[in-house]
Amino acid sequence: RPGGAPPWAADQVPSEAQKVRPGRGWGRSRRAPASAFPPARRPGRRGGRPWVMAGGAAPRGAELLAFARFRESSKRPLAYGYGPRGLRELRQREFGRLAGTVYLDHAGATLFPQSQLTSFTNDLMENVYGNPHSQNISSRLTHDTVEHVRYRILAHFHTSPEDYSVIFTAGSTAALKLVAEAFPWVSPGPESSGSRFCYLTDSHTSVVGMRKVTTAMNITSVPVRPEDMWLAETQGMDAGDPDSQLPHLFCYPAQSNFSGTRYPLSWIGEVKAGRRCPVSVPGKWFVLLDAASYVSTSPLDLSVHQADFVPLSFYKIFGFPTGLGALLVNNRVAPLLRKTYFGGGTAAAYLAGEDFYIPRSSVAERFEDGTISFLDVIALKHGFDALERLTGGMENIKQHTFTLAQYTYTALSALRYPSGAPVVRIYRDSEFSSPEVQGPVINFNVLDPSGNIVGYSQVDKMASLYNIHLRTGCFCNTGACQRHLGISDEMVKKHLQAGHVCGDNVDIIDGQPTGSVRISFGYMSTLEDAQAFLRFIIAMQLHQSDGQPLPQTTPGEAGASSESEDLDAGLITVDTCSSSPQEDVRTVSGVGNDSPSTVNAGSSHPHLPMATGTQETPTVKAAGVLHGGLGPHVITNLYLYPIKSCAAFEVTKWPLGNQGLLYDRSWMVVNHNGVCLSQKQEPRLCLIQPFIDLQQKVMVIKAKGMEPIEVPLEENEQAQICQSKVCADRVNTYNCGEKVSSWLSRFFGRPCQLIKQSSDFQRSAKRRGKDQSAGATATLSLVNEAQYLLINRSSVLELWQQLNASDENGKEELFPMEDLISRFRANIITNGTRAFEEEKWDEISIGSLRFQVSGPCHRCQMICIDQQTGQRNQNVFQKLSESRERKVSMIARYDTFLKILA
Repeated sequence: RPGGAPPWAADQVPSEAQKVRPGRGWGRSRRAPASAFPPARRPGRRGGRPWVMAGGAAPRGAELLAFARFRESSKRPLAYGYGPRGLRELRQREFGRLAGTVYLDHAGATLFPQSQLTSFTNDLMENVYGNPHSQNISSRLTHDTVEHVRYRILAHFHTSPEDYSVIFTAGSTAALKLVAEAFPWVSPGPESSGSRFCYLTDSHTSVVGMRKVTTAMNITSVPVRPEDMWLAETQGMDAGDPDSQLPHLFCYPAQSNFSGTRYPLSWIGEVKAGRRCPVSVPGKWFVLLDAASYVSTSPLDLSVHQADFVPLSFYKIFGFPTGLGALLVNNRVAPLLRKTYFGGGTAAAYLAGEDFYIPRSSVAERFEDGTISFLDVIALKHGFDALERLTGGMENIKQHTFTLAQYTYTALSALRYPSGAPVVRIYRDSEFSSPEVQGPVINFNVLDPSGNIVGYSQVDKMASLYNIHLRTGCFCNTGACQRHLGISDEMVKKHLQAGHVCGDNVDIIDGQPTGSVRISFGYMSTLEDAQAFLRFIIAMQLHQSDGQPLPQTTPGEAGASSESEDLDAGLITVDTCSSSPQEDVRTVSGVGNDSPSTVNAGSSHPHLPMATGTQETPTVKAAGVLHGGLGPHVITNLYLYPIKSCAAFEVTKWPLGNQGLLYDRSWMVVNHNGVCLSQKQEPRLCLIQPFIDLQQKVMVIKAKGMEPIEVPLEENEQAQICQSKVCADRVNTYNCGEKVSSWLSRFFGRPCQLIKQSSDFQRSAKRRGKDQSAGATATLSLVNEAQYLLINRSSVLELWQQLNASDENGKEELFPMEDLISRFRANIITNGTRAFEEEKWDEISIGSLRFQVSGPCHRCQMICIDQQTGQRNQNVFQKLSESRERKVSMIARYDTFLKILA
């Protein structure tokens, strides 16, 4: 840039119309109380850094930009693909598992090709690799192969063993920690001001975390803003100054993992030569280049840009192996590094009874404590081979991925509402003009027509319905997140006090976004991936698909989500279920009696065998004043879900256990790794129909095209107890046997098992009702949050009417109301109260039973799944998300968690 001007030039200051206006936004999911925060600041200039609004003079509308027209209009040649064979063939041959999936989180982890894994496993099957610290034949083979891989790594970065050493680590984070501990820091004293640790604020958490090590050594840490680094000037130093040789360390990323901004590699030489100083102190500067994000899609020439330290994570480049990284150390700096601990393989000699230790001579042997992950290191060879064979090298990957990013950025920037307002706000420090200044990463937030930010968790949920995999939050880069989103330090602290932590779904607080959405491309990404994402944004916000079919999720392909799978209840806890993804629903919980009670439902369904006697249909009463009479408050339906995420079992009366309705969510289906399956990953679970016969003490499982199979209700005392997880809680379970596992595996076409919660295992609910002591916490089955889930028909009716409201073209009824009710998967369905009246309840009674309302149940994507067919319909979630008025947003609170009191 001429004159060293920063990338955010003054002419990029947005107009008032372009600035984001704080507001509720489309995604108010899991908001913290607004009262906990001061009025939201209006995003704009912050620390001299103005907002950058994408769009400019781009045409308005929702038309999808034609790729051919985009390439023709480009000022520079744009590469796409890797030769005549084409990306489609590469995808089909090497990444067949991506069929039906749009994977756009390559900055998080890229994907490995099939041939890479095949080649590696063949290598393992044909050779014997022993511990490299031994001297036998197999060990020497390992040692020599590992050394060959070191040379291959250095060659990949255009350097040699004469200039750099490769130290294998557990990843780039471990490499950064090694530098922090081994760097020759000088603490301040009477004759020295001490070393400085400086880092760009647009750095990964693992870089910022180095300051904890330096602080323990009394070393001053200095965060440096990107704009300050751009304006940094040469600092003169007196050769006679005793501090002139003080070692200082400056760390910065070659590519921001937040925005994809690529910082100049020329800074390395400039900082080391004193021509660009992070802070004005005398001393000698060393540079750590965080290349983990950059080298995933770009070549790095260390013969030109000779950083002192370069940390890497290889899964960012190859997708496999994970858990392996390296620290590339400039050999001129290596002798300065200090080490305290020494592990196996690092000593030339030492004494057990005396403080005598002589390290090995080579840098790698000195710092690789213990046996390295040598099989993973060998796997790297096959990664390099596959990458070169499939793409022709990193320069081709750099050009290909940038073309996709620039096209997507251009098309996304052009999207406008009919009013001309932008559909997205893109957080960037460049104009996406070249791969030298911008990587294949686009960071943005979706805006509604009024300019309010749509919560990132809602975008993520909608994307999952189209099987689009992206990433949300702050991406382990709080500094960049604050700078781009205008979040002050004080706001971060207040968000924490309100319960928001990194990685959760609290996306909007008092109108202010806590994070954003990120998409990123890899070498196997295609134009179809980019266009599928763009059509998703168009369909979500502009309600048209440009005449092209949107990507549909096929059963079993969607990724697992951490959100609640359905409206579950707690310790006899009944929740008022919310039908809006924007709002939470109230839950009710209760503490059960030692002896089983029975709940009856007034319904016309056939009488089922019961373990207890019949009693009259109970009525429901709110523990408060009810306004007016709408007829008797009654239970119309009673459901339990014996197998988590499978079909409902409707009854007219049913005994209560100490964890809710007896046998409700007592079983669950897990995959071959023992991970719980929900309808979000496997929608066909709803086609599995369990029936419980209390007299025969069996559960009968049915499914279309399958012979019924029986599972005993009683626990098999000989069964081995195993560990599993439900909503981050550890649970003790046992396998229900090979017979039912084979039945499920045949139905789903992949290995599955049926497991049941152990009867002697106690799992406590995290949420408690109003004024409920810790000692009265409910115990749970395999439900998500509470023992019982309650839903009010009047509330659902209002939602149903909203969903089926005709637009200007007129539309037929979306689906029957009973279908909508079934999607909330409630235990207790009530009638006779006004819509949303249940939100005011603290307690209800059903006959002689009293239930405490413990809070709302959060609505998730499962409401989009037809419980009769297993088919997804994204319109349900989308229509709920569009709601703005209170009357509609209250529809978000349909389910309520309950807990039995007496």
